[in-house]
Amino acid sequence: MAVRLRLRRVGKKKMPVYHIVAADSRTARSGKFLEIIGRYDPLQHPLQVSTKDDRVFYWLKVGALPTDTVRSLLQRTGLWLRWSMMKKG
Repeated sequence: MAVRLRLRRVGKKKMPVYHIVAADSRTARSGKFLEIIGRYDPLQHPLQVSTKDDRVFYWLKVGALPTDTVRSLLQRTGLWLRWSMMKKG
């Protein structure tokens, strides 16, 4: 099973809110998922991104690949830099 970290859309029409989830890459965008690991609200200024850091690192450690959008959100919060430093030691 190929696990991806990706966005799952929730919220009302024209008011999107996204959950950052660990999901099988073959499921639909808003389909089944394994775990909710964060939240992204694009309508807030500045953008609001909250994550469960320990769960993000766990999924990255077991081989989950983030989508491009999730990777850019992790870079914005500084988690991607911490992950790359953890990989190097």
